[in-house]
Amino acid sequence: MNRPPTALALCALTMTAALVVTPALARAADYHHVHITASAPSEAVGWYEEHLDCLPVADRPDAADCDGVELIFVVQPTMGSTQGTGVNHIGFSYADVTAKMAELEAVGVRGSGVRMQRFPNGATLRDVPGLFKMGFIFDPWGTRIEMVEDPDTLGFHHVHLSAANPAETLAFYRDRFGGEPASLKGQIDGLRFGDVWLLVAEHGEGVPATTQGRAIDHIGFVVADLDAEAATLVRGGVAFTVEPAVPANARTSAKRAFLVGPDNVRLALVETGWAGVAEERVEEVALDAAPYTVPRTPWGEPDLQAVWTSNSAHGIPLERPSDANDIGSLTAEEAEARRERGTLGSIWGYEREWRDTTLGYVKTAPSTQVAMIIDPPDGRIPPMTDEAMAAREARGRVNTSGVGMLAAGPEELSLFVRCITRGAPGIYMPGIYNNGVQIVQGPGHVAIQNEMIHETRVIATQPRPALGSNLSSWLGDPQGHWEGDTLVIETTHFNGRAPYRGSSENLTLTERFTRVSDTVLEYQFTMNDPSIWTRPWTGMFRMDKDDEQYELVEYACHEGNYGMTNILSGARANERAAESSR
Repeated sequence: MNRPPTALALCALTMTAALVVTPALARAADYHHVHITASAPSEAVGWYEEHLDCLPVADRPDAADCDGVELIFVVQPTMGSTQGTGVNHIGFSYADVTAKMAELEAVGVRGSGVRMQRFPNGATLRDVPGLFKMGFIFDPWGTRIEMVEDPDTLGFHHVHLSAANPAETLAFYRDRFGGEPASLKGQIDGLRFGDVWLLVAEHGEGVPATTQGRAIDHIGFVVADLDAEAATLVRGGVAFTVEPAVPANARTSAKRAFLVGPDNVRLALVETGWAGVAEERVEEVALDAAPYTVPRTPWGEPDLQAVWTSNSAHGIPLERPSDANDIGSLTAEEAEARRERGTLGSIWGYEREWRDTTLGYVKTAPSTQVAMIIDPPDGRIPPMTDEAMAAREARGRVNTSGVGMLAAGPEELSLFVRCITRGAPGIYMPGIYNNGVQIVQGPGHVAIQNEMIHETRVIATQPRPALGSNLSSWLGDPQGHWEGDTLVIETTHFNGRAPYRGSSENLTLTERFTRVSDTVLEYQFTMNDPSIWTRPWTGMFRMDKDDEQYELVEYACHEGNYGMTNILSGARANERAAESSR
């Protein structure tokens, strides 16, 4: 798939991507937008090398060459994926996209895996008559990527903009930055910059959101003389948000400037010879060179043993709120207020002294994470299947009739009230109290005890025979293994009677426990139930370790459980009253 270098370079990132396009009227620079401000761009280079057939750039831990198109990885806090912004996605072309998508789907979403986007019928590909086969994936950091089968242009294929007025947007880029007007297969109008297409589609929902701070942060054009080009743009009514200048610690004397184009797309202009900022790259390489070293058990496995608590995660909603689409993280004050609101909204009449998360002895600061769901990139649970929707509506019709609403016996009370289970992964979801989790390890096994309802899961980390298809249980059948420093647990054989968010007995739950520091454990869970949702989805939050502030004590669930007695006594009283009124 290698082809001669084009004049386009793409800055993707471990958190935010900067897209750099060189117009036909300018000479290509060696490197563009080397802007490294945080950790591990090498992971992103490896992802594009492994999954999209790109090549690392010699002596550059932050860059990959994708068939002549350069991806430069930078880091800054991200406020979400590319969807909904003025740069909707980028595209790659393969001779056999069906085989390529099958290969990517087999990778799965584990860790830094591949997120597939499915069409309403559940397929990952569709054939557009007269155009080509196409499908979509996401990289782990929210960049939407279209996979197409266009034999005329293999490799990096296009940049796809979303515009309120596509014709006006194309005219802007044509008049100011060059490019050859053309029509892709006679169906999509665009511009050609060498072998790469710049395509535009109608946004359909007003004005797109800003690209700044999103997975693709900006598009940049390289010009030979930035001062001269900037003067021309200013005469045409363009206002720069950052005037042309040589940034501090720049590697060369080439200048850089920023402006905002149509549809809230952030644009950069850099001068030929631009090679980034040296000091920022040095800081990043140092971060990459000294990752956290996870301690080992005497038998050589990663040591996760401790009492962990998710108190700091209490208040994080599972789904991204609709008014937080453009928020990367909360401030410390906002996070504290959110946790307190969550506590006050779920105290069930308990006094403040019952609530772990508002007592003075809880020292962990509340998480500033906006939502737990990290995939899909919009932070929302995927749509349910038609069959699951119909079943839910049928259950709703039964409940609204009043049938079964009175708890006549213990079997009609919730599993939580009956002290049976909160199900998986519900047992780890943070609440107002009892958020402790203790991990104990032995050769070949890991035991995870949950404080609330005191369940203990014993997970084998060596292969063992699977259960028969006719066997199931409340928490399923877990099989663990180690992927580097991460404990991965895949659980099947659920009985379906302790669902999480509507899951069924067909659920495959994949959990990942990773110790990211001496006092922080990251927990990630992926829900894959094709009978309920149209695609898998993944959530994540972190737990903390503080031996001086938290310990597990006995959770005697039924001791003094007056609730159960009183509910059933009330049911009997209602029955007697109904009988006496006849």
